Amino acid sequence: MPSLTDVMANYKSPVEMLRNSTIGMYVYPVVTPEFRNWRVEQEAWRKSAVLFDQSHHMDELIVEGPQAEAFLSHHGINDFSNFDLNRAKHYVPVTPAGHVIGDHIVFRERTDKFILVGRAPTSHWLMFAAAWGSWNVRIRHDPRSTSRPEGERVLRTHYRYQIQGPDAPKVFEKMNGGPVPDIKFFHVDWINVGSKQVQALRHGMSGAPGLEIWGPYEDKHYVHSTILEAARSAGVDLVPCGSRAYATNTLESGWIPSPLPGVYTGEGMLAEYRDWVGADNYEAAGAIGGSFVSDNIEDYYVNPFELGYGFYIGWKKEDFIGKAALEKLKDAPTNRKKVTFEWNRDDVMTVIASAFEDGVPYKWIDFPQPNYASSSADMVMQGDRMVGMSMFNGYSYNERCVLSLGVVDQSVEEGDVLTLRWGEPDDTAKTSAEKHRQAEIRVRVSPTPYAREVREGGYAADSWRTKNK
Repeated sequence: MPSLTDVMANYKSPVEMLRNSTIGMYVYPVVTPEFRNWRVEQEAWRKSAVLFDQSHHMDELIVEGPQAEAFLSHHGINDFSNFDLNRAKHYVPVTPAGHVIGDHIVFRERTDKFILVGRAPTSHWLMFAAAWGSWNVRIRHDPRSTSRPEGERVLRTHYRYQIQGPDAPKVFEKMNGGPVPDIKFFHVDWINVGSKQVQALRHGMSGAPGLEIWGPYEDKHYVHSTILEAARSAGVDLVPCGSRAYATNTLESGWIPSPLPGVYTGEGMLAEYRDWVGADNYEAAGAIGGSFVSDNIEDYYVNPFELGYGFYIGWKKEDFIGKAALEKLKDAPTNRKKVTFEWNRDDVMTVIASAFEDGVPYKWIDFPQPNYASSSADMVMQGDRMVGMSMFNGYSYNERCVLSLGVVDQSVEEGDVLTLRWGEPDDTAKTSAEKHRQAEIRVRVSPTPYAREVREGGYAADSWRTKNK
């Protein structure tokens, strides 16, 4: 079977390969695009309650065995010393050079069993690591549902739902048949959904208070109907969220969901990984979109400090992959910081208006989220100097503006007005990008998380949302 190495050999650089991917739009699969409309669905997590169906767009990896904890600890930056049963962590693996590969949410179900949920690169890296090393672990991989199932039946190991918003507690109490346990943030407990007992994680994708529940996929329809009946009985307008609005929830809460995995360079373990991972996988078939074009793929990489994950790092662990590199990077002046960019309304309107004029328009800004590539990299300029990179963008109906998440140089201050270059600088083979010209959009550097409710709400006070280091 051809590998990532084989695909890379056809291009002069990994950048050329990824910028010319023909995979098309990044798809959140299976779930209906809109149940009501995406504006109402966005508004629900702020004003009432929203139901997310998270059953299809993420990989699931089950890691179990006598060395399961040691294996995950060695291949992730996280401290595992306080990781008891019925807990969850935001798990982040890095390469030996300290570059982020991706992230998962990891749940500890038993002393020797963990479930990880997230995008494909982290799953692939851990599967390779288990095969490459000598670890006494067993791994079961349930990849995300097919992006375009074309009417074929879709089955998963687990369903996964999340209910959040100010009215969510009323739904939980009704479907539980009484008050639910007081679950701490990123802790897990058992609750009732009708006749089923399910595990519940205290969590909230958009930063609003909520619970995430999961169980065997064959229970999905029963659980779904029971949730809806509980909401009706509680007098709560529980709004199902379609795949269009779902992709935007992180803009208000500040999580960058798709950093480019730092696996395209490096020798030793990384070279063997590129030989191992298949040509049809995310790493080989994914796309980079945006105005930033560099011959050096490492210019697109990020490290944990730049994403605000530095406080996760278990420095007291004897060893873990990337530790030596992270020790050198810890206080490096070249580290950037994560921010939110608030796009100028008038400039956005100018871009949109160009589609109604003769000639080549500016790159279309799709609403609510321009998912035209797997990873985004738009240049953010201060005068003629590039000082940052916008990595994920979209429109928030709650905030009435276009926002993006990204990184900037340490010298940039909150409130600074910079310029984002929107659109590709040249034609590529991307099927998801129409012929267009570039636009300059003013952006104001804003706090992360952007939503005041998330920054000041208290329910996520111990998470990456409110800690920067």
